[in-house]
Amino acid sequence: MSRQIIDLSIYLENDVISDPPGYQPKIHYIDHQASLPDILGFFPGLQADDLPDSEGWAVEKVELITHNGTHLDAPWHFASTMNGGERAITIDEVPLDWCFQPGVKLDFRHFEDGYVVTAEDVEAELARIGHTLQPLEIVLVNTAAGTRYGDDDYVSAGCGMGYEATMYLLERGVRVTGTDGWSWDAPFVHTGQRYETTKNAGLIWEGHKAGRDIGYCHLEKLHNLEALPPTGFEVSCFPCKIRGASAGWTRAVAIIQ
Repeated sequence: MSRQIIDLSIYLENDVISDPPGYQPKIHYIDHQASLPDILGFFPGLQADDLPDSEGWAVEKVELITHNGTHLDAPWHFASTMNGGERAITIDEVPLDWCFQPGVKLDFRHFEDGYVVTAEDVEAELARIGHTLQPLEIVLVNTAAGTRYGDDDYVSAGCGMGYEATMYLLERGVRVTGTDGWSWDAPFVHTGQRYETTKNAGLIWEGHKAGRDIGYCHLEKLHNLEALPPTGFEVSCFPCKIRGASAGWTRAVAIIQ
């Protein structure tokens, strides 16, 4: 049986705008020459020319927040409670069974930047692809942001999932969702404009806040969702095990048998 693995993750890198100002990753590269003083210091009397090619090791010093790069958000990120009052679980408490399941792709690339997806939109897309959701399926949302990674407007690109759309998925047993946008919700610049007009705070992070009613996780800053069929693949998105954290980085992949 043949198997195809499709990478759904973006890079952690210095020079692409993948987060708002002040939240970007910072990677300092230490090459084989820069590290020589360190390795020579471990072994008194060792000279550089004693080593093959007079080289030390390559290492990197990385400054990150848990929401840099492709990552899985835990319910603790959304609020302090979930399931109507329980303490929200952190990323190290997320059931691993949630993170390796059959996948479903919803294609919302036609929606304009800042559009808030409704339950009716989700239902219509599921009807279009001829799929009935099953518990624990991982639902990935392909937005217009997917092809904008690397552009300066990536953070403000793509549609977002509203409260009702998110609850539509959760009420059918979905516990992990994902988007190729910067956020599961509509980008803040668009939500900010709606809030300025309405002063309705319920519009802020409404998709995330669905986790207060039903605990769930979502993947953000996925990539390459255009390469996926609507169904017929599995998703692997195990997060790094960071004690008590709100999220963990993941090398998310799709597996097609």
